[in-house]
Amino acid sequence: MTQETINQILKFRDDREWKQFHNPKDLAISISLEASELLEVFQWSGADISSDKKIEKIKEELADVINYCVLMADVCGLDLDEIVQEKIKRNDEKYPVEKAKGKSDKYNKL
Repeated sequence: MTQETINQILKFRDDREWKQFHNPKDLAISISLEASELLEVFQWSGADISSDKKIEKIKEELADVINYCVLMADVCGLDLDEIVQEKIKRNDEKYPVEKAKGKSDKYNKL
């Protein structure tokens, strides 16, 4: 995600003076609710785990999750690039290629 896109999300919020309603608790709730709506796309789909016929709804709900994540990072004073890079580094340490490649085990089971 580019800084330009992040700025557009924040401008949308600021133009409507919605920042006053955004606090970490409510934004965390919103992220969870939107993630649940993403899960709903697959509800009752049985063995059909593909996304082919659901891609438009997936895009919509995923964008909502990302938008709320950007707002959460902003209200908490976090740099998205920095926190994602830190997480990648921690995951790389927890899941070294030589132990984790091709496995779905949790890091403490490798």
